[in-house]
Amino acid sequence: MAQRLQASHLLAVVSLCLLASSLGGGKPLVTPITKDASTSLYTSPLEDTHPLVLDLSGPLIWTSTCDNPHQTIQLSERECTQANQYTRPDCWTYTGTGSYDDAGGATKCAAHPYNPVAGGSCASGDLTRVTLSANATDGKNPLYPVTFPAVASCARESLLANLPGGAAGVAGLARSELSLPAQVAATQSVARKLALCLPSGGNGVAVFGGGPLYLLPPWLIEITSSMGSTPLRRYQDQPGYYIWINGININQIPVPLLGHNSNYNVNGGEIVTELRRDVYRPFVEAFDNASTSGFGMQRVSPVAPFEMCYNRSKLWSTRVGYAVPQIDLILEGGARYVVFGANSVVQVDDATVCLAFVEMKRPEELGYAHGQQAPAMVMGGYQMENNLLVFDEEKEQLGYSTLLLFRQTTCSNFNFTMAA
Repeated sequence: MAQRLQASHLLAVVSLCLLASSLGGGKPLVTPITKDASTSLYTSPLEDTHPLVLDLSGPLIWTSTCDNPHQTIQLSERECTQANQYTRPDCWTYTGTGSYDDAGGATKCAAHPYNPVAGGSCASGDLTRVTLSANATDGKNPLYPVTFPAVASCARESLLANLPGGAAGVAGLARSELSLPAQVAATQSVARKLALCLPSGGNGVAVFGGGPLYLLPPWLIEITSSMGSTPLRRYQDQPGYYIWINGININQIPVPLLGHNSNYNVNGGEIVTELRRDVYRPFVEAFDNASTSGFGMQRVSPVAPFEMCYNRSKLWSTRVGYAVPQIDLILEGGARYVVFGANSVVQVDDATVCLAFVEMKRPEELGYAHGQQAPAMVMGGYQMENNLLVFDEEKEQLGYSTLLLFRQTTCSNFNFTMAA
């Protein structure tokens, strides 16, 4: 009799698990990524028909489409504390977690959304609940649509300045409790893992909750099983993704001065990579020396915002972009993140290509306190294109592929046809 009861109980548990799976629980979610031609920002159609801009350093989801009136989250709720856990250095004037309701009582929770490109614009808005959508996936195709609830901040339309046309807000992807990966993990019972494959054109792909990930053509390639990795670190209590970089090589030669400094932090979130001045100056000088002496590249007048620009007619193309000096970021443990021509130089017009790295603003211009140092490098989306990156919060590591062009595929080759 006891054996029968145990068998019946086990059967009930398996049935419940299968039922949950059919509703989306336990399946990773997939969404396409589009690169906007006018802003070079990346969006995903997560909020109904409205795209949201993806921000790797953003701790919140925010939207300008809140109905009036709309549901609000109260000061006493856990999500209110989570929404105000992080403040960007350049948003320090926006503090406080309460906003007044119509009766004059400070009961509604206020969050502080941030526009990552409009000169660091910040605002305040009600914290609310919205419905987002994506597709469950097996890593090869979308399987079926999934809608799920998410906590987001409302924002006024003026905060949309300089974002792609039609964008309704921003989907923060950082290491916070209210980022999009964290909320997908909670609602879908999947890992806190984000696979990000940014496109240079067409649609890229993001997978929330784990792998595998298959890309076409010329054959079906599983990417996540053969990747390098490096630990994810924390930096000054900020929610972004940070890794240590022990140095930079250009054409296998270490850039001078870097070896005399401490480790370097990298936090993804900008369009092109920004380098702190003490890193930028020796870096661009070393790249220019290698370009003109070893590759016969010819300097031309700079095109803002870039400093080092070259005559395109003097370059020849390879499978991995223009033939220019290879850049190696030496990671913790000695591994390397390699930047080839497809990600290191950008074509700005028919006659000119430029080194796609810029000098970072001074710490005080970024809102850091006196004596506080900014990260040495902020990795830009251009340097990530056609490289699969897997941000695994549970293992606290960043996985990275080589440039996918080596495998005769790109981030645009995920099959978004719904599985039969």
